[in-house]
Amino acid sequence: MKDQPELLERIAAALERLAPPPRNRTDWLASPAYIWTENGALAVSTMDAPDLALLQGITRQKEAVVANVQRLAGGHAAHDMLLWGSRGMGKSALVRASVLDSQIAYPGSLALVQVGTDALPTLSSLFAELGEVARNFLVFIDDLGFGAEDTAGPRHLRSWLEGGVQARPHNVRLAVTSNRRAIVDRHASEQDDPLNPRDAVDDNLALADRFGLSLGFHACTQDEFLAIIDGYARKLGLEWDQAEALEWSRRRGARSGRIARHFITELAGRAGKQF
Repeated sequence: MKDQPELLERIAAALERLAPPPRNRTDWLASPAYIWTENGALAVSTMDAPDLALLQGITRQKEAVVANVQRLAGGHAAHDMLLWGSRGMGKSALVRASVLDSQIAYPGSLALVQVGTDALPTLSSLFAELGEVARNFLVFIDDLGFGAEDTAGPRHLRSWLEGGVQARPHNVRLAVTSNRRAIVDRHASEQDDPLNPRDAVDDNLALADRFGLSLGFHACTQDEFLAIIDGYARKLGLEWDQAEALEWSRRRGARSGRIARHFITELAGRAGKQF
């Protein structure tokens, strides 16, 4: 019996090692942006975002997103947003740039919270925390998948947007980006389903319908591609050649803001400049 206290102490120590450490309480008023993971929030002191003026070829989308984010920052009614379409056309950059722009107009009133798709099951905990904070938040889910293997994300979001008991708080809005608009498995129409295959399509589209603002982003034209490059080049004081820029895009098989930024990175590197 002499060894019993020692044994109990060893068992208690082992249990403490197995138990997850208590999560530090987040100061949701201190930073312009946060990253939410399964283990809680990580504050981001400086948000990386391009100047809005450099986002070319998406004028209509830019105006709509900036106006909506400004409303949220000002404490007014604002939409949840679904930004869908071509890769590299500035969907994510526009979200970040709009938040940064609103923080200048409304200092301290809005923060961006980026959530990884693997942390979607913990959104309940995030919303519970944000709902108690006297600040507005744009919860950002980037590159959400909607294929057959990605059912968890859409199902979690559907009830939070509308129709569920556990909706997101009044001071929180969602911004979701995806490379596809239909939010339907690519092969849904090819399935041999004895039931109406349209039912599966409608079920997935029900999520898209819950976003008050849905904007498509499409591959840019040649003129828009060159305008993007010109904007960056002017800002950095770089000389550039149109023929070389077009050849750069042809080798990569696409014209987009991302491809333009890669070209500018190449030019800046040659000139010994940071970008």
